[in-house]
Amino acid sequence: MTRLVPTALIILTASAATADETRQLDAHEHGVGQLNIAFDGDQIAMELHAPGADIVGFEYTAESAEDRGLVDAAVATLARPLDLFALPAAAGCSVVQASASLESEEANDEHGHEDHAEHEEEGDDHAEHDHKDENHAAHEEDHDHAEEAHHTEFHAEYLLNCANPAQATLIDFAYFDAFPNALELEVQVITDRGATAFEVERDAPVLDLRDMF
Repeated sequence: MTRLVPTALIILTASAATADETRQLDAHEHGVGQLNIAFDGDQIAMELHAPGADIVGFEYTAESAEDRGLVDAAVATLARPLDLFALPAAAGCSVVQASASLESEEANDEHGHEDHAEHEEEGDDHAEHDHKDENHAAHEEDHDHAEEAHHTEFHAEYLLNCANPAQATLIDFAYFDAFPNALELEVQVITDRGATAFEVERDAPVLDLRDMF
């Protein structure tokens, strides 16, 4: 998006900065994704973040052929923004650029690593079987915690050109039909009239932007 629409991306980045910071600080919440939308002239820039569990139903690293197939299919679906976020025909929008990918992040649990190191040191100092058992159990607990800390997130960016962007007043979120595990999108929208936050839920999948123009 930076190559094609620097102005729209700057606007989008500025409007989403607070939301992104909150998203990073808050606990990873399944069922809830984030969508940022910026209107700039005849262009609409969009950025989507969604937990892996929302999109493919799991957050572990895809290793089997079946899981990799699910990820590939999801990425292909996410790369078709107008199939997921349907705009009124009167807006005359078409896709200029669309990209989607799966990102992985692993929480850095410093305390867990410190505990693991301490247990190893205790294992060197004590030869008793019960201490070894305790160390092994602690290691397993640390391993399980590390698995829980592993998160995957789908990220997509879109750029649309619209003949009449002011007519893009209603967005139908077919996204929820495409991804049954998704429950809500927290949406940040910016137009020349300002920025507004919305929550779009599965049981009310239409965003009304008429007051934004």
